[in-house]
Amino acid sequence: MRKALFVGVCLAALALAAWGEEKVTITVAVYPDLDSVIEGVLPAFQALYPDIEVELEVAGYVDHHTRLLTTLAAGMGVPDMAAVEIGYIARFAAEGGLVDLSQPPYNAEAYASLFVPYAWQQAHTVDGRLIAMPADIAPATMFWRRDVFAERGVSIDEIKTWEDYIEVGRRLTYDADGDGQIDHWLVDDAATVAMILWGGHTRFFDQEGNCIVDSPRFVRAFEVAKAIREAGLDARIPAWTNEWYEAFRRGTVATAINGAWLMGHLQNWIAPETAGLWGAAQLPGGIYTQRGGTWYVIPQASDNKDAAWKLVKFLTTNPDIQLRAFEITNAFPAVQAVWEDPIFEEPVPFLGGQPARLLWKEAVQHIVGVPTNPNDAIAMEIVSDALTQVLEEGRPIAEALAEAKRLIERRTGL
Repeated sequence: MRKALFVGVCLAALALAAWGEEKVTITVAVYPDLDSVIEGVLPAFQALYPDIEVELEVAGYVDHHTRLLTTLAAGMGVPDMAAVEIGYIARFAAEGGLVDLSQPPYNAEAYASLFVPYAWQQAHTVDGRLIAMPADIAPATMFWRRDVFAERGVSIDEIKTWEDYIEVGRRLTYDADGDGQIDHWLVDDAATVAMILWGGHTRFFDQEGNCIVDSPRFVRAFEVAKAIREAGLDARIPAWTNEWYEAFRRGTVATAINGAWLMGHLQNWIAPETAGLWGAAQLPGGIYTQRGGTWYVIPQASDNKDAAWKLVKFLTTNPDIQLRAFEITNAFPAVQAVWEDPIFEEPVPFLGGQPARLLWKEAVQHIVGVPTNPNDAIAMEIVSDALTQVLEEGRPIAEALAEAKRLIERRTGL
C-alpha cells in the first residue's frame, strides 16, 4: 500500500508538471544517510519539477558542518540548501547567513501546525526568525541487548529509575573471559547519558534567555553520569569510532542510550548481523527528551532560492515523502500526521519483533522545546567541559555548574 501511494505521488506529479522552463541545478549539501533519503524520493520530486536538477554534495558529519560554516562566513561557495543537525543549529543561528523562511515569498509559518511543536520551536531563533524546516526528529530511547540481559539473568522490567539502571548495570558489567579485566559494560559513555538527561544542545536557557545550567535538571544529569562512572559501568568509548561500532557488534555494551535513529545505523551498516538481539525501552525515570534531528536551511547567498525552497518544502511538509524517508533510514518524521500510518504499529524485526515505534511516538508527544538560542553552542562547550571536570577530576557538581554558569554569562554578556 505504501509503495502504491509513493508511485501515486510520482504519477500525480507528472500530470501537474510545468514544461518548457529553463533548467536549474541546485546543490544540496548533506551528511551520510540523508543522501539515501533524497535519492530515494528524487524521482517524485523531479516528476513534479522536471526543470530542477539536484546535485548532492555529501561529506562526513563534522566535515559537512565545518564546510558549511566556512562558506556561509565567506558568503561564497555556498550550497543552495543544506542539512543541519540539531547540534549545530545554534552555531548557524549565531553566525547568520540563512534565509528567514517566515518571510515572503516562503511564508513557512503557514506550515506550523504540521510539525511536532518542540521541533518547530527549535527551528526558530529567540528573535523570531525561522531559519530552518524540520525534517526528522530524534526521541531518545534505551536500546538494550536481549542476549546479554538473558545471559546475566536480568529483565528490562527491572529498570524503572536511574538508580535501578545503575544497580542492574553492576550485574551487566563483568569480566567475560576471566582475565581480570572488565570487558562488558552497561553503557558506552557516561557523558552521553548526562547530555541526554540535561536535554541535548538547546536547553541551556529559558524562554527569556536566562542561563539555567545550574538548575535541578543539570544537577540530576551530572549525578547520574557520575554514579555510572564511579561504579565503573561505562566503557568510555567515544561515539563514531571503530571501537564504538565493534562494541555494538559484539554486545560488549549492554545498553545504548541515544536517538531512535541509532537503530537505522545499527541495522543498515554498523551491526546488521545483530538483528533480533536488540530491544528498545523508554528512558528510566519518566524522562522524555531528544538526541539528534535534522533541519534544512537555505543560505542567503544561494542563487537558486526559489528552486531550493521547492525541495525543502517537498522534503519536510509532504507526509508521503516523510514516510518514505522514515522507511529508508528510521529517522523519526517531524510531521505529526505521518505517525498515524500503520507502519508505526508494525513489529520491528531488528528489535526482535517489538512494535518499538509506538514507544517513540509516545515519547515525542512529551518532549518540551525552547527556541534556539544563538548562545547554545557556547553553553554546550562550557557545560561539557564542566562535566569532564566532574567525571575525570572529581570536581564537585554544584561547584562545576556554578562556574559554568558564570563563564556562560561572562562570554555571552548576559
